[in-house]
Formats: sequence, C-alpha cells, structure tokens
Amino acid sequence: MITRLVSVSEGARLTRSIAIGTHTLTADEPEPVGADAGPTPGELLLAALGSCTSMAVRAMADRHGWRLDRVDVTVGFVSQGRIVKNVGLIGDLESAQREHLLAAAGRCPVHRLLTREVTIVTEPVSSGEPGDAPLPR
Repeated sequence: MITRLVSVSEGARLTRSIAIGTHTLTADEPEPVGADAGPTPGELLLAALGSCTSMAVRAMADRHGWRLDRVDVTVGFVSQGRIVKNVGLIGDLESAQREHLLAAAGRCPVHRLLTREVTIVTEPVSSGEPGDAPLPR
C-alpha cells in the first residue's frame, strides 16, 4: 500500500523539483555538471537513511524512558556499494541501553529497505503529465 507518492519535475539542466505531499525539495548535481541548487539524489538517499535511523533510536529511547539527550547520525558513501553510519548517543545511558539503541539504528525502515533485495518496476506514462503515473501494482 502506498501512503505518499513522490513526484519529480524537471527544471533547468539537472535541477529537479521534488513534491512529497505538501512538501517541496530540490535535487541537483554540483557545478559544473549542475547548478548545485540542492543535494544530489545520493545525498538525499543518505539523508533519508540518517533521519530514519535517528528517529528509530529516539523512538526506542523514549519508549523505554532512557536518558538519551541527543542522537547524532552521520552517513556517507565510503566506496562503491558501501555506506557507513556513525551514530552518536549522548546521554546518561548504560552500556546495555547503548547496545539496544545501536541495534535499533539497524532496524529503521530505510536501513532495512536498503539491505534487502528490492524490485523496482519502470513503466511508461502515456500522457507525460506530472502526477499521471499509474500506481504500482
């Protein structure tokens, strides 16, 4: 079941406008290839992973009443096909709590999606109008 559709519209050169519900983002490539008007698609993917990880850790700490003052996540591509997440846990936490929170960092939905086999189906749209794409089956 799809909860939200993401629509991407072409802009100047490689700049893209991304609509997600009522939210709008911009993606681009750095100069000289693009205009550097926004993060690259790869950086947006890393941002999704980092924010999902942070949310999963925060939700677990709050659910258990653990004293997590702040969670910092840094995500980067280190080589072809390898992503590293650094998770900083700031707060008065016992080592067992830290272990549980780091385990939760690996169970966020984006992390799970990226670490399992996924099928992507590309289908043409006859009208070419934004938002006319058929819903996936």
